[in-house]
Amino acid sequence: MQPSRLILFFVAATAVISAQMTASPQVPQVWQIQDSGTTAGLRGIDSVDGTVAWASGTEGTVLKTTDGGAHWQKCAVPDGDKDGATLDFRGVQAWDAKTAIVMASGPADKSRLYKTADGCRSWRLMFTNPDEDGFFDAIRKTSEGKIYLLGDPVKRIFALFHSEDQGETWYASGEQGKDAQPNEASFAASNSEFTFYGPSLLFGSGGGVDAHVFARATECDLSPGNPNAAAITNCVVRFHASEVPVVASSPASGIFSVEARPISAKNGILTAIVIAVGGTYDHPDSAAHTAAYSVNGGGAWQPSTTPPHGYRSTVQWSQSEKLWITAGTNGSDISRDDGRTWQPLDNGNWNALSLPFIVGPKGRIGRLNPSALPKP
Repeated sequence: MQPSRLILFFVAATAVISAQMTASPQVPQVWQIQDSGTTAGLRGIDSVDGTVAWASGTEGTVLKTTDGGAHWQKCAVPDGDKDGATLDFRGVQAWDAKTAIVMASGPADKSRLYKTADGCRSWRLMFTNPDEDGFFDAIRKTSEGKIYLLGDPVKRIFALFHSEDQGETWYASGEQGKDAQPNEASFAASNSEFTFYGPSLLFGSGGGVDAHVFARATECDLSPGNPNAAAITNCVVRFHASEVPVVASSPASGIFSVEARPISAKNGILTAIVIAVGGTYDHPDSAAHTAAYSVNGGGAWQPSTTPPHGYRSTVQWSQSEKLWITAGTNGSDISRDDGRTWQPLDNGNWNALSLPFIVGPKGRIGRLNPSALPKP
């Protein structure tokens, strides 16, 4: 998110910070509130296994639990002897109780990555934004051990970096693909602006004329006169944009989170149900065009017929509960039909999900109480 969009973001956050944490009458205590020990605004959360989890946020804050959230430990501030307390850690990815990487989001060199290998007693600076016009939006690790880092467009090309050694070394991916629209960017709202399934990588955008999901594809030339697949040469990885029926057209609106649930198509080829959520973060109660779904891996999109009940910054599939959960600054919702319709859960003020955990402003952390979910 560009600096001008960042200002709007904080204005919106201030406007909703007083939202009451009251639960919907029909679903009491769906999120069991935990004692985080901080008042920092939390936007990063990564649950390793439901017992070990890491969270991150403003004022250089990084937290860790090893007992499912019964106790949250405040970690050493990365670069705490310099400017670490001024950094906003909007993303965290962890491998276990000792090893994690946090992403600071900010203009130019305020976007950084730090890594710990000793349970957050100390941190090493691993990567600093190389672009004076750059802004880091999201960091996600894959099941294959690769890590991707997404940033706002620089000269209207989305920034994308990757590491193949748990963040020790970073490379520009050379996979940026299509130019962005004027004012188009991604959002650093929940560290869930992009997702993976199989070899596919998808990310969302907003702030331009339309909202898009960009999907990675490999394009190859065929040797002259030989259509045989074995003769394919000159392969190039590109991203192709699909227009998504989520509200856009202003710096405060667009897709804020994308998530995929892999499925097998009839012909046995891997595809996915993909959900995109968002809206307008300075109008959090506006429910129009806040979610869309794709049944073919992000190629074609349909709007949710019953959308979430407001702006949403995060969405995730719960394998254990067989449903989708989305959340934002005026509450959370569930879908049991792959994003076609959504049902309200609560009216809390939330930013990000990594189930079973949810985080929000003023140090709020909750844990999902499955028994409080509405019955099918």
